[in-house]
Amino acid sequence: MERRASNGLKPDGRKLTGYAARFNSETDLGEFVEVIRPGAFTRTLAAASAGNIRAIYEHDGKSLLGRLGAGTLRLTEDSEGLAFELDLPDTNLGRDLAELVKRGDVAGCSFGFLPVRDTWAEGAKPVRELRDVDLFEITITANPAYDATSVQVRSKLPRSVRLARLYLEAIA
Repeated sequence: MERRASNGLKPDGRKLTGYAARFNSETDLGEFVEVIRPGAFTRTLAAASAGNIRAIYEHDGKSLLGRLGAGTLRLTEDSEGLAFELDLPDTNLGRDLAELVKRGDVAGCSFGFLPVRDTWAEGAKPVRELRDVDLFEITITANPAYDATSVQVRSKLPRSVRLARLYLEAIA
């Protein structure tokens, strides 16, 4: 599973809103540049399994904040990217997270996915375009990789582009 990060969380009482991913923003992953194209989440959001998409804290599956199927997480694609609304639970984690976001200590988002369809353009630095992904999670995080960009790296693929392609083809 791959992870990417974005910032722009907004607290509204016990609800968080923001973007887990932004479209058409180039992100330099070191060995290649990645761009998420509009529509990359359309299929996965429409799938029967979409109800299993979760909102978690710091990519920790034990820190559940909401789930699409329960109605506590709402995801939509708009012209900017993958927007979300999250009703925080009335738990220690939910209350603490609301306060951390309000104070500005936690301001990042990320998402976990597997690529379904991507394209590569060769050049001085190859460009990978994500056109369709299987989305598993969005996460609220204090540590997005690059605060200044709207789509940021959470973790990288293997160092070599060739190995990255082999890896992606093997899991597809």
